[in-house]
Amino acid sequence: MDPTVERLETPEECEQYAANVRTEFPHLARQAHRRAVELRAAAHGAESDVEREGLEVMYAYEEALLAKHGRRVRATYTWRKIRSDGIIEAIEHAVKQRHDPTGYTTLKEMGLQDLTFEALVMRHPSAFSEQAVAQAAKRLQQWSI
Repeated sequence: MDPTVERLETPEECEQYAANVRTEFPHLARQAHRRAVELRAAAHGAESDVEREGLEVMYAYEEALLAKHGRRVRATYTWRKIRSDGIIEAIEHAVKQRHDPTGYTTLKEMGLQDLTFEALVMRHPSAFSEQAVAQAAKRLQQWSI
């Protein structure tokens, strides 16, 4: 990550920086988006790497929604699932659902394609059910990652 991006301390600073450099330096804008996602996830105080990465996926998805809709949109249903059942169960549930690749396509365009629940499940298969791992592998293969 570029040292300038690493020095950004808040998600808002990251967003402003990304907006300022998007035209001339799109790679720095992508790094700033990733940094914003990391900062938002860090604020939750996850208890494990899987939980932290799951929170990063949530915030990356909300960044994709922002790009798609042009305004901040919360992933309300998934946040509710996280609050009621925990992040691991919410990831399991999301991976097992029928999936619209629009979110993945937008994340890929933003350089955040590794921040999907499916990619997370494949990085930490022991934290998830065999069914979730199989579904994640199948979906990632379909998306040609």
